[in-house]
Amino acid sequence: MTDRNPETDTCRLYLITPPRFEPHAFADTLKAALDAGDVASLQLRIKGENEAPPEADAIRRATEVLMPLAHIYDIAFILNDRPDLAAELGADGVHVGQTDATYAEARKIVGPDRIVGVTCHASRHLAMEAGEAGADYVAFGAFYETGTKTPISRAEPEILTWWSEVFVVPCVAIGGITVENAAPLVRAGADFLAVSSGVWAHAESPAAAVRAFNRIMTDERTPR
Repeated sequence: MTDRNPETDTCRLYLITPPRFEPHAFADTLKAALDAGDVASLQLRIKGENEAPPEADAIRRATEVLMPLAHIYDIAFILNDRPDLAAELGADGVHVGQTDATYAEARKIVGPDRIVGVTCHASRHLAMEAGEAGADYVAFGAFYETGTKTPISRAEPEILTWWSEVFVVPCVAIGGITVENAAPLVRAGADFLAVSSGVWAHAESPAAAVRAFNRIMTDERTPR
């Protein structure tokens, strides 16, 4: 995830794990999905009992299984919320929300070379602050209803267009994205589509979803 290159303007898939899974069993599903098409990154975002934050050891176990698989496919492996564990486990980066560690705190923990992405909801102000601070990407959303988590804000595609026309820091669209509703976000200028249940709960299979998303991202992207 680097600065946008207007010469090769593309949109890519940013996978987010299901909130609960058994790592070894899920690895087979993940491999089939990664075999199906281009994926830029995989974020490990799991939940504990009753939606509580996951235990550190659960994150360690999942990382031990999934990160090597992601790296075989040259996919960035990103932890949600935990810059301390990203540094400890050698993950490629961390994603932080507005109620987690700040960008500055996360950067201090993970160092200068790992990815730090920041949730910005539907706020231009938060996104500009994050971009100016040095975030590797800003994430806008939720664009649609989502069963994965309760959205704090509802974003409109226009924010992606505004951001992509003004800034070089990549933007990620997140929240309820499926193969049925992804096209407007690609056309609006998203650099990445962050998708969880839209892949793992796809009616045919996760692999079919990855293939479909890649077709959409190729077909709908036109030079701006």
